[in-house]
Amino acid sequence: MANTNILHPKHPSDSLTIMNEIVLPNDTNTLHNLMGGRLLHWMDIASAIAAQKHSNSIVVTAAVDTVSFREPIKLGDVVNINAWVTRAFNSSMEVYIEVWAENIPRGEKIKCNDAYYTFVALDSRHKPVMVPQIEPESAEEREKFDGALRRRQLRLVMCGKIKPDEALELKNLFLK
Repeated sequence: MANTNILHPKHPSDSLTIMNEIVLPNDTNTLHNLMGGRLLHWMDIASAIAAQKHSNSIVVTAAVDTVSFREPIKLGDVVNINAWVTRAFNSSMEVYIEVWAENIPRGEKIKCNDAYYTFVALDSRHKPVMVPQIEPESAEEREKFDGALRRRQLRLVMCGKIKPDEALELKNLFLK
């Protein structure tokens, strides 16, 4: 049964999803680095699990914000992906994802990527369904929560769903 807790807000930690993968030869390009498409696949899985935990529903990916590949992830590295819901709107949720590469024998761990994904929760007839709101607990969670509305408005402007004049949070950011 989906959405049994829609009236009860949740914390970002309720949706925290930690996924680990080891980079095998089949996952790499000719430079022995993890292929970007494989990483995006893993990020989509981890963030979808976080969105499902938050919404108690089936979810579909609606948007992926800028993903920058800052550091290569090498063959044999362990990829740590952390994902959690930063804010919920009506039926959509923004999920923040961090990607770390860990070379266990050398004891090295570096942050390689981060991104925001947006998911929509669906009912059994594949129609959007309301999701619980988020109550941030930490300063970092509050910062991501507060920025989520601006990121949402930017996404909606970029895909043509709202006009730039309607993005009030974005306008206020530049008009202060």
